Amino acid sequence: MEHSNAQTMNKMRYIMNMRPVLNLDALFSDGSDYYRIPSEPKAGEDVRIRFRTQKNNVDSVFLVVGGERKEMGLRASGNGFDYYEAVVKMPSEVLRYHFDISYGWKICYYYSTGPSIEPRQDSEFEIWPGFDMPEWARGAVMYQIFVDRFYNGDPSNDVLDREYYYIGDVTQQVTDWAKVPAVMGVREFYGGDLAGIMQKLDYLQELGIEVIYLNPIFVSPSNHKYDIQDYDYVDPHYGRIVDDIQDGLLEENDHENAHAARYIRRVTGLANLEAGNELFCRFVDEIHRRGMRIILDGVFNHCGSFNKWMDRERIYEHQEGYAPGAYISADSPYRHYFQFQDPDRWPYNPSYDGWWAHDTLPKLNYEESEELCEEILRIGRKWVSPPFNVDGWRLDVAADLGHSTEFNHSFWQRFRAAVREANPQALILAEHYGNPESWLRGNEWDTVMNYDAFMEPVTWFLTGMEKHSDEYREDLYGNSDAFINAMKAHMPSLHMSALYCAMNELSNHDHSRFLTRTNHRVGRISYAGARAAEEGINPAVMREAVAIQMTWPGSPTLYYGDEAGVCGFTDPDNRRTYPWGNEDQEMIRFHRDMIAIHKAYPFLRSASVKFLWNSYQGLCYGRFSHYERMIVIINNQ
Repeated sequence: MEHSNAQTMNKMRYIMNMRPVLNLDALFSDGSDYYRIPSEPKAGEDVRIRFRTQKNNVDSVFLVVGGERKEMGLRASGNGFDYYEAVVKMPSEVLRYHFDISYGWKICYYYSTGPSIEPRQDSEFEIWPGFDMPEWARGAVMYQIFVDRFYNGDPSNDVLDREYYYIGDVTQQVTDWAKVPAVMGVREFYGGDLAGIMQKLDYLQELGIEVIYLNPIFVSPSNHKYDIQDYDYVDPHYGRIVDDIQDGLLEENDHENAHAARYIRRVTGLANLEAGNELFCRFVDEIHRRGMRIILDGVFNHCGSFNKWMDRERIYEHQEGYAPGAYISADSPYRHYFQFQDPDRWPYNPSYDGWWAHDTLPKLNYEESEELCEEILRIGRKWVSPPFNVDGWRLDVAADLGHSTEFNHSFWQRFRAAVREANPQALILAEHYGNPESWLRGNEWDTVMNYDAFMEPVTWFLTGMEKHSDEYREDLYGNSDAFINAMKAHMPSLHMSALYCAMNELSNHDHSRFLTRTNHRVGRISYAGARAAEEGINPAVMREAVAIQMTWPGSPTLYYGDEAGVCGFTDPDNRRTYPWGNEDQEMIRFHRDMIAIHKAYPFLRSASVKFLWNSYQGLCYGRFSHYERMIVIINNQ
């Protein structure tokens, strides 16, 4: 009856030439729980789709699916709005739709990008069947740790001076925790480890962290560990070293052989490997006991030349329990794990595909080895299963895996199925630059590191800086129109399920620290120096960015030390140590307070977002459900 009365009143106003102007700002729908019920439907399930208008402002609303128009019924009114609803059956493939709003003799269209006076085919709402996002990940506050630089909790497992030879030189044990990383500091080790993180869990819990994301922790000769040597074990230098060669060996004249022997003993000795894994199990148990989660970095596009499958450095040759590496023998069981350019000439120094031509990062050759595929699937399952019970994977350079797009998609479908079978609540989060839409269809990745629809727009708007600090653009600094346009263009490609769990970072291990970007200084440590990254910074702008981060759709993710005022240009300067004892306490308090606000209003984890006002250096947006609202105002003057 209310629907009939509303239509009658609208017609009367039109006839009497008293018709109100169509309120475009009141038109709204999205893929949230409030406008799509359920928000993650399965094939064959009924889906209730809702649309909002100003009360008594339109004649009718149609849901358009596959070219067919279905009139929506007026189901509720309140707070000055009318809410229309229609029910559709979820197909086995993607469901695409938009809305037609009838207003007298005119039609207004509403797409994922908002209202339009012209029909558009590129901005339809989409629902992909099969999304099953872990509820714990929605809006979760995450904390990324580059392990070597967080806290040294066990000095007995430290990498020693000259312990081994890596990329042209020997390792260096850094004894000054405050030392700025060297330009070519991949061989520098500060001693951060799992024991150190365990000792700081109280701090992280008091800060309000819900999920810890660790950069790679598996056996590897580098401090970043993106060149994995053995996927089955935690690196003993992060775990425990219980079996070691006596120091007396290192006093012999043959230093090279003595140190090589010590490294081999440390990283291939089963006692050390098992001790590290046991420590990791206790570490995860403690995280879970505190109600927190943990995700690991999965580097599956490439491994390291030290890897036991390749063994270019001959670490595993003649070691008990290890088969010959592909670099050593044409008969290696791992022969097809890699793509060799001249495979029929053994013994020799074979050449092989390296990721971005780096010979220390041999690219894994999935298409030619089903055994390799099964091995990585096993590893994917292993770490999310007992006794390790990790809560998910962050996938490094995920779009690069394989030699073709077709294979890439097929492998990630298998990976997701394997991991979710082992742990139905595991999160699969990918590193990706560019449009991730083709991977976010419910059967591959759950979500992504959110560069396009968070880090970059926020950085350009508040600082005018590119995320590596490689460029400053005056035309984007304070340009809220560009910010809004970027968000409207990129947010729909994540779909709502992925958007609410997207990793919203201001900084990370690949880009300059956000606080450094506030000084508008283009530079890198190699030519500008470390001091330039700290001069002229503006903590107030950092606080604005955190306010956006904690109120924007997605999972706000802190890069360790950002909350303590750490500065730094891009890699390796962004990997400075956490400044224990020298923190910016005001910045920590602000982060703690903003995290508390984020957690105090649970509707922020699933609420809709709408831009309300903007100007040069000014931005206002709202987060809202049917029952709660929050307005965020940013003044960057």
